[in-house]
Amino acid sequence: MTTLGDKALLPAGLEDVLPPYAAQEAATVERLIACFSGHGYQRVKPPLLEFEETLLAGAGTTLTQQTFRLMDPVSQRMMGLRADMTPQVARIAATRLRHAARPLRLCYGGQILQVKGSQLRSERQFGQVGVELIGAGQEAADAEVVLLAAEALGAVGVAHLSIDLNLPPLVGSLAAGIGLDTENSAALLQALDRKDSAAVAQIAGDQASLFTALLRAAGPADAALAALGKLSLPKAAKADVERLRRVVGLIRDAAPELTLTVDPVEHRGFEYQTGISFIVFARGVRGELGRGGRYTTDLLGGGREFSTGFTLYMDTVQRALPEPERSPVLYIPAGSAPADRGRARRKQGWVTLAGLEGEADIKGAARRLGCSHVLIDDQVIELKD
Repeated sequence: MTTLGDKALLPAGLEDVLPPYAAQEAATVERLIACFSGHGYQRVKPPLLEFEETLLAGAGTTLTQQTFRLMDPVSQRMMGLRADMTPQVARIAATRLRHAARPLRLCYGGQILQVKGSQLRSERQFGQVGVELIGAGQEAADAEVVLLAAEALGAVGVAHLSIDLNLPPLVGSLAAGIGLDTENSAALLQALDRKDSAAVAQIAGDQASLFTALLRAAGPADAALAALGKLSLPKAAKADVERLRRVVGLIRDAAPELTLTVDPVEHRGFEYQTGISFIVFARGVRGELGRGGRYTTDLLGGGREFSTGFTLYMDTVQRALPEPERSPVLYIPAGSAPADRGRARRKQGWVTLAGLEGEADIKGAARRLGCSHVLIDDQVIELKD
């Protein structure tokens, strides 16, 4: 027989969110969306499930190992449960909204489920909130999404933000330029991700000095850009660095107080990014609050378009927020007032909690239920400790 304790047990990486944190998360999501909407981003709502071949197409191919699959009993086709909302929004833009004017600004919020967690994020189900700026290849678009991420997080109370800017395609293009095959290129990327300079030197051979210099270039934006500017890079790589320099300038002009760093070899989690990307951190908070960057999508009927955007992870955002404040609650004893008395108090802004039966100790009952005030003889009385 299943015991009550067994019923409370949940699979690894899944959890119940309890009061008051569930309410805080819901309110935070709406405040983030409101900030996005204020900048002209329109909300879309993709489904939880899609046919496997569409969910895992394009940018979704990188999520194959993280996607739960099941058979649809109606269509007898395989379906996938979304592990990330960004590819879904890209699909909507490329199909249902393909005729909408560009640049197209969309935002979203919802839950996702992944097959396994990571060392920094053990949760397998968590909320995502984000934006996509679709059909925009300008440097101003790169700067806009970085600034919007910072503004939205600041608006909900996240302090001491830091943005780490990255160039995910850089190492791959340099590795191809020196003739490394696919296997050695992948090994080089892993070594750079681990910041393992010895492994980098072994794999890169005669070109090791270039890649170790890229490793050393990571740091505060001004110093990193200066170091990158001194390197002998191919023309395309130099253009990427110069674009990053100009984007940093645009961000600095709009938000000079924002902490910016650069890591030119960061690649993990940016498998489908094709240009400037970024990760959002907050001082003293474990894990990343979000990440984003530039990518391209296929259009229905042919062609491709440039896009950029970001996703915020609500589990980490919650850790960055102050403890939720509990609203004052007014206890209305049973039979002490007409039914509309509570309605009148709620119109005044009170949260009310009605007694269901007579209590000999009204104040004691109110305290037991977590109320801060009690209504006695039509007077609001504060319950002091």
